[in-house]
Amino acid sequence: MRKISFILLALLVCAVAHAEIRLGGLFSVTGPTSFLGMPEKQTLEMLVEEVNKSGGIKGEKIKLFIYDTQGDENITINSFKRLVTVDKVIAVVGPSRTGEALAIKNLAVKYKVPLISCAASLDIVTPVSKYLYKTPQSDTQVAEKLLEYLQHKKKKNIALITEQSGYGSTGRDAVLEYAKKFNMNIVADEKFRDKDKDMTSQLSNIKAKKPDAIICWAAGAAPAIIAKNAQQLGMGDLYMTQGVASMKFIELAGDAANGIKLTAGRIVVADQLPDSDKFKKTLVKYKNDFESNFKSPVSAFGGHAYDAFILFRAAYLKSGNNSEKLAGELEKVRKLVGIAGEFNMSPSDHTGLTKDSFVIVEIKDGQFVLAN
Repeated sequence: MRKISFILLALLVCAVAHAEIRLGGLFSVTGPTSFLGMPEKQTLEMLVEEVNKSGGIKGEKIKLFIYDTQGDENITINSFKRLVTVDKVIAVVGPSRTGEALAIKNLAVKYKVPLISCAASLDIVTPVSKYLYKTPQSDTQVAEKLLEYLQHKKKKNIALITEQSGYGSTGRDAVLEYAKKFNMNIVADEKFRDKDKDMTSQLSNIKAKKPDAIICWAAGAAPAIIAKNAQQLGMGDLYMTQGVASMKFIELAGDAANGIKLTAGRIVVADQLPDSDKFKKTLVKYKNDFESNFKSPVSAFGGHAYDAFILFRAAYLKSGNNSEKLAGELEKVRKLVGIAGEFNMSPSDHTGLTKDSFVIVEIKDGQFVLAN
């Protein structure tokens, strides 16, 4: 009788262990890109708490293991290894920055643990691997959308200023590629380091070329410095990317942000969308949930983590607690409405979005509004 009890107890312990979904997260919660990582971390924690309260996924509760990368590639590498070898997670959401994601993409393949990145570069999912996915729109899609808009506005001579980082480098490549397709002239091609405190020299060089428009491709605090320097030099027609699509940028840039146009996800103008927009219901709910929970404005960056989690959940419903099967189901996800847009993954596309998942917005009176 005692032997049977021990067997039943062992079976119960195994059942409890199986009922736990171990999910990892890597975000730059502190450091210069905390405005990316903090809302990502908060969003993932909020969604997991919500799912667990409702009974989990297929009755299995999620246990989160989150590490702060501080935006540092070496910390990201070490934290990823800990997640897969010590914490035994089934998948990893994040990291926040392109350079971090590129630093660990080969590790995800090596350990056969799906990585659903919150960083944008197409290089993260190129070449395609069943273990590598990302939720932000790709830099190539940003470039296409932005240059399409500039062409519509009859802007032909374009100046480019990019940060020397993974995000800036792949963005620069995308602009140069699409400029040829749109028959535009790149009249200036300046660079800066993401920790530089003044870009007046580069902007003065650009001003001398008299461009029709200036594209700044960067994230973090640096774009706010560029906005201020450009204002001081009396320069207008400044365009940026979703790398500044948060109220933090407007706070840092002050009134120099006004007039800047950028590519952005619909989340920053959710309340301005018509009721007929198929994304509005999801966007407004997420916006209200986030802002009521954390008392801070919603941003596209938290939305990247939202999308990563709903992709994970959709795949897990089909795969169960198996990393390899989960990876296979991720590339089968179709018609999933998220914050960035509608995701349609395939064996050859592990982002699943199009350029139409972007809108062009303008900063007016310290707020994002749909651009004309």
